[in-house]
Amino acid sequence: MTEIGKFLEKKSVNKAEVARRTGISTSRLSELSLNDSTRFTVEELYLIALAIDTKPAMVLEEVCKHLKLINQ
Repeated sequence: MTEIGKFLEKKSVNKAEVARRTGISTSRLSELSLNDSTRFTVEELYLIALAIDTKPAMVLEEVCKHLKLINQ
C-alpha cells in the first residue's frame, strides 16, 4: 500500500465518494493507493484533500514524509 493509500485508510475514506466529488476515477484512486510506482499530480492531491476536508499541505506531508535531502 502507498503512503496516500495508508493515509486514506487511516481517515476511513470512501473512495467511491472521493471519485464522485473529484472526478478522479475509482480505478485511478485504487492505483494511487496500491501501486508504489504510480505518481500522482498536484491537482489530484489537491482535489483529494478538498474531498476529504483536509488541508492539502497535510496530505503532502504525509505522502512525502519518506523524502529526505541528500546532504542532511
